[in-house]
Amino acid sequence: MDSFRKLIKGWLGKVLLVLFLAPVALVGIEGYFGGSNKADVAKKVNGQEITNKDLDELMKAYRQQYLQYVQGDESLLNTHAIHEAALNTLIAKTLLLQQAKKLDINMSDAQFVQMLSQLPDFQVNGKFSNELFGNYLKNRGITKDMLIANLRQDHALKMLSGTISNYALVSNTDINYFANLQAEQRDLYLASIKLDDYKKNIVATDAEIQKYYEQHLNSFRRSASVDVDYVVVKPIMFTAENQQITDAELQHAYTQYVDAQKTNALKHVSHILVTEDNRSDADAKKLINEISAKIKSGLSFAAAAKEYSEDPTSKSSGGLLAGYQVGTLGSTEFDDAVKSAKNGDISQPIKTQFGYHLIEVNTDAPQIASFESEKEQLKANLLKSKVDNIYTDTVNNLNDSVVGADALDVITQQVKVAHIETAKHVSLWTKDVYLSNPAVKAKLFSDDVRNGDRNVSTSIALNNGETIWIKVRNYYPEGVQPLAQVKEEVKAKLINQKASDIAKQKISASLQRFSNETSKDALAKSTDIKFEKAGTFTRQNLKKEIADVAFTLPVPKQDMWSVGTTTLPNELLVVAVAHVEKDAVKKLTPEQLQQVKQIYQQARGEQEMAAYVDYLKSNAKIK
Repeated sequence: MDSFRKLIKGWLGKVLLVLFLAPVALVGIEGYFGGSNKADVAKKVNGQEITNKDLDELMKAYRQQYLQYVQGDESLLNTHAIHEAALNTLIAKTLLLQQAKKLDINMSDAQFVQMLSQLPDFQVNGKFSNELFGNYLKNRGITKDMLIANLRQDHALKMLSGTISNYALVSNTDINYFANLQAEQRDLYLASIKLDDYKKNIVATDAEIQKYYEQHLNSFRRSASVDVDYVVVKPIMFTAENQQITDAELQHAYTQYVDAQKTNALKHVSHILVTEDNRSDADAKKLINEISAKIKSGLSFAAAAKEYSEDPTSKSSGGLLAGYQVGTLGSTEFDDAVKSAKNGDISQPIKTQFGYHLIEVNTDAPQIASFESEKEQLKANLLKSKVDNIYTDTVNNLNDSVVGADALDVITQQVKVAHIETAKHVSLWTKDVYLSNPAVKAKLFSDDVRNGDRNVSTSIALNNGETIWIKVRNYYPEGVQPLAQVKEEVKAKLINQKASDIAKQKISASLQRFSNETSKDALAKSTDIKFEKAGTFTRQNLKKEIADVAFTLPVPKQDMWSVGTTTLPNELLVVAVAHVEKDAVKKLTPEQLQQVKQIYQQARGEQEMAAYVDYLKSNAKIK
């Protein structure tokens, strides 16, 4: 117990507890640190509250994760689904923690000590870094007790969930079946029969169209869409013709360049730290003043740092803080001292949350090119700036005119090279260089548009610097498309299917031969089907329509083929399976087989965990 108390007494214990929480699978660390507000409760699980703050934090984490899959396009996120997923996760976490408490699953002090001593995240050369810890702890505003409670919950959660998911029972038979199912290979031959000739004189009656539509309503369900007109104005539409650059403008630009080079000159920041870990504030202040006096007496700053500094990160390098930037240490006092320091001077002792510092700043000499060598670049920059200003002024003026007139042609009258474009049935999923922009979609599918607004939008700035105005003509709400809108699509499907049925009937005798004869004899007699060898495939590297046939056909008998058909647009495809390699597991290397086992074990573990959570839910009071 004493060793544990010593470990958590200083900064080491406070910070390393945080790091162990990063991999928590069911909820993020921040959810633990919000106070409970009884008026702000999302759910109660057996009387224990899940706050809306906890729910919001987890929803934010989920949103960031899901945004990676939609390239940052927030309009494609299903907020309701994210809310439900986050809430179910928090309910599951709460139930598991309650169950862990019932089962007395806990972490001993000895386990704490062993775990914390092994965490490398805040260690430099095997020693703990005060600066890294202090910055992390301050930014989160958390206490030692919060962290310890958090860690105990995390450990209990992992012990219980790991016991359930990591030890799901799986047999070698299951693993072999799973491996063979995933790795099974089939040799395929394909024959394509074009349907264009069969479609001649085929008709689809209104009654047939109506019947097909009613039987397949779900296939005609669509997301909301709009018909839209839009105009894009680009900076490239404006040139620098007739723009003059004066000598005074060039001189002013050069002065700004020189100032920038001086301001941005690289600063090398070194410091000496005296902490209050094992001494009083007065003793720490006394020691830093003694070190300052020794430096003034001739001891070099680097030598003093190596001898006295208590920052293990920079001590061995003479106090140099490699890669220092404003905000690195999370201390405004330190950053202010660096900003005000003169080149080569040593600061007075500075007090921060880490202790007392002496700071030395050495600034590289700025690299300043001559006016003549920079002249052409400065001129080009000034011309670009003037063109940018013309573009910005034009966009601002156009915006007032367009909104006032509620017409897009105002733009094309002033910017002759711009054009009005039209797009129909644009949805949230439409891939278009302009209309798939998140800001544009937010306008296209706004509440105003849904409620009938058909006015021209204000200007929308795009990420590439271009500007777009849009005008929605028609809005089609989410739901099943009316028959009138999809009638031609239904008609085409019916005609395609009828043509496929005729073609299939024509070759039915040939297809039947493959059920009764060897492939050699069947091929010789089936002159109306021309097969080509497609290759050897697994189910993962075939189109779904073909895989659904190829991997449901029975394994062919010796010297025979299994044959089936699938209907594609304008094509009847005949699929023949010549050979099936079923015992794929025997060809796997030990490493591959181990990967298969891990995948299957993980899947079974997730099933077991889901079933266990469902069991806990069935016996819980959730409201």
